[in-house]
Amino acid sequence: MKAGQGVRWGLRAAALLAVGLGCPATWAADPPAWTAPNKPFRIVDNVYYVGTQGLAAYLIVSRQGAILLDATLAENARQIEDNIESVGVPLRDVRLLLSNHGHADHVGAMAALQHATGARVLASAGDRWALENGRNQGDTNYGVQPFAAVTVDEEVADGQKVRLGELELTAHLTPGHTRGCTSWSMTVNDRGTPRQLLFLCSITVAGNTLVGNRGYPAIAEDFQATFAKLADMQADIVLSGHPETTDVLGRERRRQAGDEDAFVEPGLLQTMVSDYRLRFEQQLRKERNAAR
Repeated sequence: MKAGQGVRWGLRAAALLAVGLGCPATWAADPPAWTAPNKPFRIVDNVYYVGTQGLAAYLIVSRQGAILLDATLAENARQIEDNIESVGVPLRDVRLLLSNHGHADHVGAMAALQHATGARVLASAGDRWALENGRNQGDTNYGVQPFAAVTVDEEVADGQKVRLGELELTAHLTPGHTRGCTSWSMTVNDRGTPRQLLFLCSITVAGNTLVGNRGYPAIAEDFQATFAKLADMQADIVLSGHPETTDVLGRERRRQAGDEDAFVEPGLLQTMVSDYRLRFEQQLRKERNAAR
């Protein structure tokens, strides 16, 4: 980890958790950044940021078409479509839509994008019900957050390879935040150097009930297994659905200022896992004590 990055991550994580980022209804109203336009940009190799200022959507481009990971809020559909086209990809060339997890702030626009592109939707079995019923699952402190239901064309399993042309992404089931939370990894060419890139599904508790969750009884066990799994994984570049979590926009500004390695931080995943696991354990103890 570069000098100072650990400190920046600690401050960023504290700020994000203070406002409950990653939970679609911790706020009385969605943060303005979630719908604020953002100019798309290339992150590395053939991976582009096409989301808003506060919600990420990632476009991965091949010679045979493109893959879109996440769709943000319903009202952002037109913005995402415009961003895709502005990086030179016609909407009809988007062949696959991948789900990170089934919450309204990440898949709210997926039905509209499925209609606009004709792309196939891939998601894990754990989130299929949420996507096809247009609502989040499990007991939370924020209730139901509905979104337009979307048809899942194919379920993906843990370790499954998804290919499009020369692209290959691997699905990693990392449940907890939702039943089907799915992280995706791929190898990218960063100026001649191969890098492991991970699109990390949220690992925050973010309003989920951990003890006595009738809608998701195994949530605590799933979180614990996910933390153990991610702790053993390696990633040179980590990207997230909420760009603040891994400072995606800040890194892009630093790169424009001359830091060509702004997105490269091999120790970030383990730092995040350690921090969020500690906060999860604190919340779990709190709920267990309250249930006695």
